[in-house]
Amino acid sequence: MVAFNPTELPPGSPSSLEDVSGEAWVPLYEHDCPFDDKVFFQVMRNLIRNPNLNSSWLFRADILLEASGPEGAKEHDGSEHLRPRTVHFQDYAIENTLIRKLIPRNTKRDQPMDQTCLSYRRLSSSEEIKSLVVYKPHIDNPADMPFYHPRVKALAFHHEWNSSTETGRISIHYNFFDDYEGDAKLGRTAYHLLSTLHKHGLGTLAGYVKRVQHDTIVPQTTVQNTYARLKEKYARALIDSWAEVTDPDKHVFEDLSIAAFLIKLWAQIYGTSPFPGFVDIGCGNGLLVYILRQEGYAGWGFDARMRKSWDNYQDRAKETEIIAGQPVLQQRVLLPCIIGDGGEPTAENSGPEQESDLPMQQGTDGILHDGRFPEGTFIISNHADELTPWTPILAAISNCPFLMIPCCSHALSGAKFRAPPPKGQGKSPSAYSSLVDWVTSIGTECGWVIEKEMLRIPSTRNTGLIGRTRTSPAKEIDLNGLVARYGGTAGYLENVMQLATTAPRGH
Repeated sequence: MVAFNPTELPPGSPSSLEDVSGEAWVPLYEHDCPFDDKVFFQVMRNLIRNPNLNSSWLFRADILLEASGPEGAKEHDGSEHLRPRTVHFQDYAIENTLIRKLIPRNTKRDQPMDQTCLSYRRLSSSEEIKSLVVYKPHIDNPADMPFYHPRVKALAFHHEWNSSTETGRISIHYNFFDDYEGDAKLGRTAYHLLSTLHKHGLGTLAGYVKRVQHDTIVPQTTVQNTYARLKEKYARALIDSWAEVTDPDKHVFEDLSIAAFLIKLWAQIYGTSPFPGFVDIGCGNGLLVYILRQEGYAGWGFDARMRKSWDNYQDRAKETEIIAGQPVLQQRVLLPCIIGDGGEPTAENSGPEQESDLPMQQGTDGILHDGRFPEGTFIISNHADELTPWTPILAAISNCPFLMIPCCSHALSGAKFRAPPPKGQGKSPSAYSSLVDWVTSIGTECGWVIEKEMLRIPSTRNTGLIGRTRTSPAKEIDLNGLVARYGGTAGYLENVMQLATTAPRGH
């Protein structure tokens, strides 16, 4: 790994870029690089499409226009935002023109901004290959520049490569506004931007392949737009009224993100059909239930222990809901219907044909729930710990789709344990990846097609596992045999009843 230690160029240093309009381009930093022009352009394409890699203030970039060749840089008919702002350099030809709209995380602070991104190659057949990428904001006044972008007319990334010696150099240049002097912040930003290019270039050269793929099920744009709306509508009031001892920012923003994902997932699944309702098993502080109900989705949640915050989020279900007139946040301990009183699986009452009329079942302490729900109810299992491995089993019993987000590893008995790594895997996986693979295996054997989405939430435990389609009917699955193969349930009742008397965890 080549450490990033760039040379800071002093004021008045000559520029390697000659703008045909006479505009000055000021070089700020340069650094040796071991990657060629192909890697340079590959990295720049990724950074253009994912501006959040350079700035945490940004959500994403929406691509408005993309065209190849010099002709693509000509003005296009139509609205102003589709007209590229071009820059021409002596001995360089434009190869690609792209207009992107930068979408900030906080639209109350900053507005989206259109920006032309131009890629160039030097017109030369020598061994010295020179390439260039320019970002040109569609802004004419420095006072109008949003906070997340350096206050300059344009900026350029210059790449030079000698094919005979296989050595290269990258540099960053600013085109300043007239009568506007650079400051320390602009210098720090230039340093950071060149550092990001350097780091990603080295990673690409080393053959790095992104392991985590986001937005494979629901488009990024729709989820982020929904999240921004929910954040603006609810975040401040929820943080200000936080009743738990846990960090309000983390929990509020995480549950708003999950709610945004669910809302768009449900739009995809149900379309204009009636929403069947949801249940959040292991609902913790109840915030996710509250947000979804505020957005008009019927549902309820339960947990083995009540939370202080329930008073803020509690209401009673409407007459149109299955739990009409009852609290939407309830203290319940799950005792799945396929577990007998002795804690072992039983063949009795184990199928959807014995579905309960109500989502709660009375037990010896009045808080037991048998894990059966009205068919089609969407099950949410968000960091549900002891209930995580049970989620696909409960979903199979009642024929319910689900989203589970694994967190802490527990066996089907409710006891803590480390999930075994998948067989035949080379290097030893992390405890979390082993848990994800283990519960995915349970879901697959329950007859579910498990879809995986890496959720954009402020948590390292961000794997969402979705079950909405089946490979075979639940009645063909030997759930008792499956439970036995995955460790059985001995001690389950004792373990889960302890939850009702112990202090609640973070969720």
